[in-house]
Amino acid sequence: MIDSQRLESIVSEAGRMALALWPGAGHEVESWEKEPGAPVCEADLKVDAFLKRELGALLPAAGWLSEETADDSSRLDKDLIWLVDPIDGTRDFLRGRTGWSVSVALISAGRPLIGMLSAPARGEQWLSVAGQGATRNGELLRASQRTDFSGSRVPTDSLPSQDQDLTMVDKPNSIALRIAMVAANEADLVATLRWGFEWDVGAAALIAREAGAETTDAFGQPLAYNKRDPRAFGLLVCAPQIHGAAVDRLAERAQRLAQ
Repeated sequence: MIDSQRLESIVSEAGRMALALWPGAGHEVESWEKEPGAPVCEADLKVDAFLKRELGALLPAAGWLSEETADDSSRLDKDLIWLVDPIDGTRDFLRGRTGWSVSVALISAGRPLIGMLSAPARGEQWLSVAGQGATRNGELLRASQRTDFSGSRVPTDSLPSQDQDLTMVDKPNSIALRIAMVAANEADLVATLRWGFEWDVGAAALIAREAGAETTDAFGQPLAYNKRDPRAFGLLVCAPQIHGAAVDRLAERAQRLAQ
């Protein structure tokens, strides 16, 4: 059995470590680009190293897959792996905005078993355990139950012409926090039409699912984890009653962009 209190303490400490380096609190942090358009900073690496050490000690048998660590294919032979994004939403982090989080999931046999987000700049701690629901700061979450697709709240900066019937709401840079907004009934729909990585969504997708949301890829297929190629095309997290309409709305674009 995993020590759940110790796990929560580790993830919370990772959040405090990131907050201590956050420019929004007046700190200066070194940053650079891993590749064009992909910022990273010293906080990403420090939090990653801390989590790798502490989570490895907590559960030595588990493998490891993180945005900031070179992939080790030995994880494919593990039934359990830690799936980590040390700072999801690095752009908001560097701009001094609050839309970032530390994301940690424990994957068992290709499915999320535990998901946690620490968003200390917002004073938020999110937790989910498969089959046991999801909470934010200890309060049980119930996802959006919207039944009409038109008018759905979407965290975004803009809407394409074909989606003008939707409603924009505030968008944190962290995709994990955008997914969590559906879990907290602060949004009805989050969709992406690009290739993304497991560590971006693992923890938050479990939080949303345990709160009652539908969570799939852009084609409406189940999400899978600890794959040899840790990518999937697109993401769709929404109120269950609008999932079919969302898949239909995205179908042509998803087919075209996934090629």
